[in-house]
Amino acid sequence: MANLGIPHNTLEILQKYDFKIKKKYGQNFLVDGNVLEKVVDAARITGEDCVLEIGPGIGSMTQYLAERAGRVVAVEIDHNLIPILNETLSGYHNVKVQNGDILKTDIHRIAEEENGGNPLKVVANLPYYITTPIILGLLESHAPVESIVVMVQKEVADRMRTGPGTKQYGALSLAVQYYAKPEIVAIVPPGCFIPRPDVESAVVRLTGYREPPVKVKDEKRLFALIRAAFNQRRKTLANALNNAAGLGISREQAEKALECLGLPSNVRGEALTLEQFAALANQLPVSVRSDI
Repeated sequence: MANLGIPHNTLEILQKYDFKIKKKYGQNFLVDGNVLEKVVDAARITGEDCVLEIGPGIGSMTQYLAERAGRVVAVEIDHNLIPILNETLSGYHNVKVQNGDILKTDIHRIAEEENGGNPLKVVANLPYYITTPIILGLLESHAPVESIVVMVQKEVADRMRTGPGTKQYGALSLAVQYYAKPEIVAIVPPGCFIPRPDVESAVVRLTGYREPPVKVKDEKRLFALIRAAFNQRRKTLANALNNAAGLGISREQAEKALECLGLPSNVRGEALTLEQFAALANQLPVSVRSDI
């Protein structure tokens, strides 16, 4: 069974199956054994763990995961990769491959059936085009996940851990930091992939909080406010909230709430910390819709 952490072996298996890289799936296969080791190390996997791998590709990382984990469930959207995975993972009896879309996959069910209902550890080399929906989907659904270790575009990794007052700061930063502690554990150059991407990548570890670092009366309301603030980030926060469809907040209500928090009426959303957004969500009238 060939080690896919070696470029030659990856090219050989792709040629054997005459596999064509699909841009629509953002396919970039990791071919550096040292980086694969770093990813698995970052996930802190033991023989007691059940790992959910998103997008196994041809099985490069899956092989490394299977060596350490008790169980690996790999969800791959591209049905043309399933025959390849059946070959590259044939020697591992602790791996289950599912052909499906992770955004439509019942992760609670996987945890129940494969891990006795206990939390999973998620590991993934995520396609750049769908990184944010996948990460936010895992976090906001309160899926039974202990930690998430992902390979993402470095720019996205920077956005996850940045604070107020920077261009990268936005709804993703706040959502990630509400649910988890983000850490960049490795920077990965383009040459570690086939095909070679145009940008640097980063390995990020998200360690979930047992309790969020801020307390809010209504979590959905908090994120409705955050989305409204950054959908029109050039506007003042009061104007952005007033203009947001369905929120039902007047500029006067927003300005009054900001004043109660000691913030200027012309402040922009990008200047507020997570704690300040939480305080604002708690301060605004209860008539604000939370189903947005």
